[in-house]
Amino acid sequence: MRVVREFPPAARVYLPAVVLSACGALVTAPYDGVPWVTAALLASLYLAGELAGASLPPVLFAAALLLPPGAAALVAVPGALAAPVRGEPRAVRRVWHAAQLSLAAYAAARVRGLLDDGPPDRLPGLLLPAAGAALVFWLVSAALTGGVLIAAERVPAVPAWRDALLGSLAPHLTYALVGLLAAVLWQGPFGSLAAVLALLPTHIARWVAGQAQRERATHQATVRALVQAVEIKDRYTRGHSERVGRASALIAREIGLPAERVEALRLAGILHDIGKIGVPTRVLRKDGPLTPEERRIIELHPGYGHDIVRGIEFLDDARSAILHHHERMDGSGYPHGLAGDAIPSSARVVAVADAFDAMTSARTYQAAREVGEALGELRRCSGRHFDPEMVEALVRIVDRDGWNPALTTDEPEPFAAPGPADVTPVAGRVVAPRRHARGHGGADRATGRRGGKGRRA
Repeated sequence: MRVVREFPPAARVYLPAVVLSACGALVTAPYDGVPWVTAALLASLYLAGELAGASLPPVLFAAALLLPPGAAALVAVPGALAAPVRGEPRAVRRVWHAAQLSLAAYAAARVRGLLDDGPPDRLPGLLLPAAGAALVFWLVSAALTGGVLIAAERVPAVPAWRDALLGSLAPHLTYALVGLLAAVLWQGPFGSLAAVLALLPTHIARWVAGQAQRERATHQATVRALVQAVEIKDRYTRGHSERVGRASALIAREIGLPAERVEALRLAGILHDIGKIGVPTRVLRKDGPLTPEERRIIELHPGYGHDIVRGIEFLDDARSAILHHHERMDGSGYPHGLAGDAIPSSARVVAVADAFDAMTSARTYQAAREVGEALGELRRCSGRHFDPEMVEALVRIVDRDGWNPALTTDEPEPFAAPGPADVTPVAGRVVAPRRHARGHGGADRATGRRGGKGRRA
């Protein structure tokens, strides 16, 4: 198929291997004595949740406790094939998602059977088998997710598996407890009805989580609209904002900031030039050197950006970085001439990311520098213009993972479909370039020298 040939070579091997492994588990599993009514009810519950837009992952854990391995794997298939997925090709993603969950459910049921083959309503004897099943389900599901990110998305192995494992641990533990409760009630005196009632709070919680995800999607659309407004006005910024956001998030993660700060720095990097909306187009698009007056005009854009995002609640943490990303450690920057630790740490992160991308991106008036040359320039200006800690963090990232200037506005969704924990890890990475940006109309921020015809700071 054409869509399969478009995947990287590693993905063309990895994806069929996972699907064939799942098919092999289903075909070779013994089905003697399977309670098919229970299996059908569990599969219907999981399918109904997916169709309703709020899946019920505890159903899969309950299936691993109530059913033999083959039947537990089958429970996941109808719902996984019907689950909504992001990105193309949808059919391939759904098949892989079904294979992933089937293998996880199969492995969990196998471990439960090895640890205890007693009745699934017996407590506390079922706690150890249930814990083992939950642990294996989490490990298998996360390992397969990390693998597909490495093979299909070319994410470095360490961040891919780290994010897949750590990001899904807490949800898996929660769903495992609910699945254990459902399994015990299912075999109890009140039967499957009591188990279904026990699953309702999870369904409601998933619906609430879905609302939160939709709100986040609205936030992302707002950011995208703001960025596009700048790019329409200043064609040299195309792609630059997205790349600076990516680099800012990578630096933030490298220096150990918590996830919420990483996201705030990503947004700050994306929107750092939003104030150019308030700069006259004739100044932004001028091909020749800027006059002192034009330079003063363009240096107003950090303040304009700060004012634009004022009142947008989810961008509060990004405001100081937008306002101060042109400050310098020696106090020679703008708009307020802050120096050293008086410059917000978020602004120091964005300043390094901004300068690095400016140097490594091709523009009409300046050729792109080699990555090593750009890092050397950042180090040369470290302590005077840039925070040394942020510079060294970027150097470590590039040495470890590499860097290619790339547009990310049209980057496809990560291949990994949402699993039982609705966790789709997106590790910090840089994708291969589609086309060079035309720059964002700034002077060489590392040196303070004007590039080419002396554009603007």
